Amino acid sequence: MADADIGLIGLGTMGAMLALNIADNGFSVAVHNRTASKIPEFIDGAGPLKDQFSGHAELADFVQAIAKPRSIILMVPAGDPVDEQIEALRPLLDEDDLIIDAGNANFHDTERRAKVAADAGNPYLGIGVSGGAEGARFGPSIMGGGDKDAWDRVEPILHAIAAKYEGAPCATHMGPGGAGHFVKTVHNGIEYADMQLIAEAYGLMRDGMGMDAAACGKTFAEWDKGPLKSYLIEISGKVAQATDAETGKPVLDIILDRAGQKGTGRWTVIESQMLGAPVPVIEAAVAARNLSAQRDLRIAGAAAYSEPNRTLADGVLSLDDIEQALIAGKILCYAQGYDLLSKASAEYDWHLPMAPIARVWREGCIIRSAMLSDMAEVLEKEPDQNLALSAHFKKLIADNIAGLRKTAVTAQMAGIAVPALSAALAYFDQMTTARVTANMLQAQRDYFGAHSFERVDKDGAHHGPWLNQHL
Repeated sequence: MADADIGLIGLGTMGAMLALNIADNGFSVAVHNRTASKIPEFIDGAGPLKDQFSGHAELADFVQAIAKPRSIILMVPAGDPVDEQIEALRPLLDEDDLIIDAGNANFHDTERRAKVAADAGNPYLGIGVSGGAEGARFGPSIMGGGDKDAWDRVEPILHAIAAKYEGAPCATHMGPGGAGHFVKTVHNGIEYADMQLIAEAYGLMRDGMGMDAAACGKTFAEWDKGPLKSYLIEISGKVAQATDAETGKPVLDIILDRAGQKGTGRWTVIESQMLGAPVPVIEAAVAARNLSAQRDLRIAGAAAYSEPNRTLADGVLSLDDIEQALIAGKILCYAQGYDLLSKASAEYDWHLPMAPIARVWREGCIIRSAMLSDMAEVLEKEPDQNLALSAHFKKLIADNIAGLRKTAVTAQMAGIAVPALSAALAYFDQMTTARVTANMLQAQRDYFGAHSFERVDKDGAHHGPWLNQHL
């Protein structure tokens, strides 16, 4: 096959699924993979779509098989492998050939690569792709970053393969440089937090209420019919009700309690600190995963301090309370994520499209949920508004904050760890306190470091009476 519509490098799970999606939408695809043996294996397994592909073990042959101006998607591991692949490709490309990094890149790397490409006169896109293997195959959420003209060039393909919400493609250009990968990073940070909130709800049902996995699953399935309707609540219900074929036990009961991570949640937390945009629910979720990985420490701690009886007294906490906690916690988590997006948009002059970001997340991606349409409506009118202060979500939080407070406090009193729910409550309490305790911090800083402070009754920088005494 000559003159393929697009090229794709990297036939791992995500790359292979994305290539099949592209072909399924009527486009011809040239494919290349570092391990050449995977190329014929992939094409032979493509079934009726195999004629849409041409496989090339040699990179030069791969490049020549793509119609000019060429567009090439990279689906290789983030970091050095991307730079190495770009370096190998560049000598083989014409000036207007487009490289598209569709992996989970750190946006700082994307900014750097986009600048190098721009200085050389080459187009470059960094796009975030969410939805896992199923999304890649049948319709992901796509967050584009880079030159707008380059995006427009491949938009027909990206719109065709993207998930659809009421017919609209969940694929949007977010801004220049690393904007798309940054939006994907925040998406993943919210994903970490949403998953942790759900896990804590499961822990309360399992440890506090003595519910078995199947009962927890049925509860999640019931919650999926209301305000919490979302992909993550849906699959939580399914995994909780699944049975292990080998042991006959609930699958959840035979899974080791040690969580992994790819790093995007950690990136979200790092960037939030750099931008001064607190995301405490996401921070708690990342920390919880890190602590889960220290299983030996946890086992030693449980032995050293004698685990308490975490069973809750009858009636002290209801499933309705926990559902309310999840509703309030989820909104506060999204509010933090969008605040981070707003801060980054201003810092990097990206002009991120806040409402379209919510729309892009409505289908295809892991955090898709019923709330996102309402968030899009709010952000359309007030793109810089903290979601927790908007009229719609203020009412939702007001209706459910008591459940969050009761759930977090009850869990803590029983010794059940709920770090993300607790962080959501602490964020709410601090956000709704007109005068917090930072005046004490400023007094301390001035005392030991002469950092000065502002006064409530006059402008300028001031020092306390302790300064001369201290010096």
